[in-house]
Amino acid sequence: MDIFLSILLNSIIPIYILIALGWILDKAFKMDMNTLIKINFYLFIPAFLFVNLLTTDITANLVGVLALTVLLVAVGYAMGAGVAKLLKMPKKTARVFENTLMFNNSGTVGVSLIALVYSGRPFVSGGDTQLLEAALSVQIIVMMAQNLCQNTIGVLNSGGDDATIREGLKRVVRLPVLYTIAAALLFKLLPLDLTVSPIWPALTHLRNGLISVVLITLGAQLSKTRFDFKAKTPYFTSLFKLIVCPMAAYVLIKLFGFTGVTAQASFILASTPVAVNTALLAQECKGDVEFAAQSVFISTLMSAVTMTIAVYLAYILF
Repeated sequence: MDIFLSILLNSIIPIYILIALGWILDKAFKMDMNTLIKINFYLFIPAFLFVNLLTTDITANLVGVLALTVLLVAVGYAMGAGVAKLLKMPKKTARVFENTLMFNNSGTVGVSLIALVYSGRPFVSGGDTQLLEAALSVQIIVMMAQNLCQNTIGVLNSGGDDATIREGLKRVVRLPVLYTIAAALLFKLLPLDLTVSPIWPALTHLRNGLISVVLITLGAQLSKTRFDFKAKTPYFTSLFKLIVCPMAAYVLIKLFGFTGVTAQASFILASTPVAVNTALLAQECKGDVEFAAQSVFISTLMSAVTMTIAVYLAYILF
């Protein structure tokens, strides 16, 4: 019980405090979401990816994590399509449901969760950050794969017409993530040490600021969400996402033979709520926007409990 409470107090509650601050700020000042999203998308997230990729050794385990993430997307689609057909969901709702199971909030919530979990008890003792670095490496690979899948498979599943596909491909090309990854891999090959250059402290400050900024942004986004607590389908979707999907991830993690921090971090990231981009895709592709937004909102609230349990299970199972 002490470990469970430690996870809740030190890893989960701080995330929701920052989300709540974003919510309050937006209610008070009507924050400009376009500006906030661009700051995250073009500064904080690329800096986080670049610094961590540059300082991370790409191992066979991380290649396995990439394969696992893509496979989990495929499993999420299969489960979503099957359940949607069984429940006879309308086509628009079915596509959103499939996307909710495919895509996790591995960026906004995932990076914050991993950073907090592996900075305190019970995963860290004596100030050793070796596990944190390994867990962040897993998180980077998962976030990268999820982003690419969202902007390809997600777009195709949300719309599917030629115009939508073209827009999706254009967006993939414009993704700063792609160029960040390419630049980091290039600098890993070059005989240059960026860590002694004047740009490195700036990149490090941006990386360190990611957690606070992205969670405040998420809170501001959620404050703009119109929701109906009486609607039952988003609750079902959220429970399926937060319980069934991590169970599927556990089975695949075992099949891949992952152990230790790789298995723990992969399982924890699979427990994160529905990706905010699911609602954005539904809006762009004229899908069931209300259902998508409510699924994001409710799964984010519910995940305060389920992620605590998932982190605890990751500790005792792996």
